[in-house]
Amino acid sequence: MTDLSLTTSRTIAAPRQRVFDAWLDANMLAKFMKPMADMPDSKSETDAREGGRFSIIMMAGDQALPHGGTYKEISPHDRIVFTWESPYSVDDSTVTLDFADEGDGTKVTLTHVKFPDEETRDRHEGGWGGILAALDGVVS
Repeated sequence: MTDLSLTTSRTIAAPRQRVFDAWLDANMLAKFMKPMADMPDSKSETDAREGGRFSIIMMAGDQALPHGGTYKEISPHDRIVFTWESPYSVDDSTVTLDFADEGDGTKVTLTHVKFPDEETRDRHEGGWGGILAALDGVVS
């Protein structure tokens, strides 16, 4: 296990509260938690409270890719921190989302820490970029 990390950000053309709330709403999460634009909507469940869990089933063709985690911090409209569990993650893999006003929109900065290797980190960087792009399309 390594301490590899990635940080990516995107300015979303929507108010901070709407962008923040989308990450905690299972119906909204299902619409944008897809790293590639041609993927179908995910199946998602959330228990949006600190200590609560979420699950996301992404579909890549006929293959179901389960993801899940536990909300470690929810600071309304500012920050969400959760563990990240997937077939490609390692123990203590964590994602932090920071939200800030930027012009008429919201800057979302995503930091993901702990990857088994650089290749996995690089794949996740592309995946998170696709997810942020999908988020922009869903909430804008």
